[in-house]
Amino acid sequence: MKKIIITFLLSAGLFVSCTELEVTPTSFTTEGNYFKTQDDAVASVTAVYASLSLDPGEQSLFGRNLYFLTDMASDYASAGVSATNPQVRALSSLTHDATSDRVQVAWRQIYAGINRANVSIDNIPKVSGSEVVKTKLINEAKFIRGLLYFQAVRLWGGVPIVLHEPTTIELESLKTKRKTADEVYAQIISDLTDAEALPAAYGAADAGRATSGAAKAILAKVYLTRKDWPNAILKAREVINGGYGYALFENFQDIFTKTKKNGKEHIFSVQFEPNQAGNGSSGSTFQATSFTGFTATEPADIISDVALFYDIYEAGDTRRDVSYAKQLLNPATGKLYTFPKPIFKKYLDLSNLATPSNVAINFPLIRYADILLSLAEAINEQGTPTPEAFELLNQVRRRAYGKPITTPDATVDLVGLDQAAFRNAIQEERKKEFVQEGQRWFDLVRWGTLVTEIKKVTAKNSVSEKNNLYPIPQSERNIDPVGLPQNPGYGN
Repeated sequence: MKKIIITFLLSAGLFVSCTELEVTPTSFTTEGNYFKTQDDAVASVTAVYASLSLDPGEQSLFGRNLYFLTDMASDYASAGVSATNPQVRALSSLTHDATSDRVQVAWRQIYAGINRANVSIDNIPKVSGSEVVKTKLINEAKFIRGLLYFQAVRLWGGVPIVLHEPTTIELESLKTKRKTADEVYAQIISDLTDAEALPAAYGAADAGRATSGAAKAILAKVYLTRKDWPNAILKAREVINGGYGYALFENFQDIFTKTKKNGKEHIFSVQFEPNQAGNGSSGSTFQATSFTGFTATEPADIISDVALFYDIYEAGDTRRDVSYAKQLLNPATGKLYTFPKPIFKKYLDLSNLATPSNVAINFPLIRYADILLSLAEAINEQGTPTPEAFELLNQVRRRAYGKPITTPDATVDLVGLDQAAFRNAIQEERKKEFVQEGQRWFDLVRWGTLVTEIKKVTAKNSVSEKNNLYPIPQSERNIDPVGLPQNPGYGN
């Protein structure tokens, strides 16, 4: 089996373009000449993974596009000087509508990935080879399908559930009705529960594939989002106590260091390699141009103004200078760049500043710190913070301040808080820990604080309760306006 390197991809004409109704694209397999061998099955699942990080001719889902919806549309960032697309700027100011091209692309990319998963799930049983291997591959595809539906239901609420590849391109058969959010979550839980049977770990050649620990971790987040505290606690504890070897890196910087990809804190990451057709790298999410032509005092042409949170960090919190930079030294040239205000730094490869949009740093979709804080939050929401909950939170804080992770430290440990104060502490810690990691908008929505928090940013005071969901793309509703009713606040 091959390592998940997305440069593999879309070979031999395996994939063809989709119909406009992206929830049900035409099949991208050719009957009779594919899905014969186990290698075909492996290749199809590799392509399912590729849907997360590569979209030829477009900004990839986790390379940049989902960022516009989950971070730029929050209080983390605002559209910067190079964000010339007026619809990107509308997302930043929360004045977007159902014609937003970024919302439509996210919908298309999510359903394209779901349909790749469906094709694998439907066809892998037909191939020759080991039943054990085939079952594992199907469960990997179910993991990605469940993960993508989890993105979709949080962005749009109830969405169409498509579980099989289409067999016709007749318009009436392509129409797919919205299901309720509860129905979508039931499907997510079913897929991820099946994925819990995946291996606990892989060898180096298969680094980056979905594991049983990753399935349990996403399930913990699903239950947390659903406010199902007992199941959130159950799954988070299974991740922590399951013998997977997960742990916090001792240094916060290591999470974003390319030589430590798929390390002990990385439960599941979207894999990036250099030279992914110019649109796959995580670096392109935040840094739109190279530093080569700038003088020591000129700002970089950044996609967004990410300085909004720079000053929230307390003295000694190492996360600030990992996440942001007021100065950058190019080790290759010795040139020092000074910026009028901080730029975002997490995904910059300092050894490759000449082409910062083409780096090999993975996107950490879920990491161990998230599980620690999720478990602490779920315990607290059951009534009161326990000693276990305080210790979970304090481990994350100790690492942030450069302290030994498991050794109590009176200078940074939080103690004696009641439920409300502990809830606030968890929310503050998540805000500082997961800057630009695709978490903020989802957190604010599930806490019910999206409008309150975003209104604190003057340029975003157009936010309203309708922004707790995104509009169904109008291009999809044009095909089936009855089956795809619009979300409240975005018209008919």
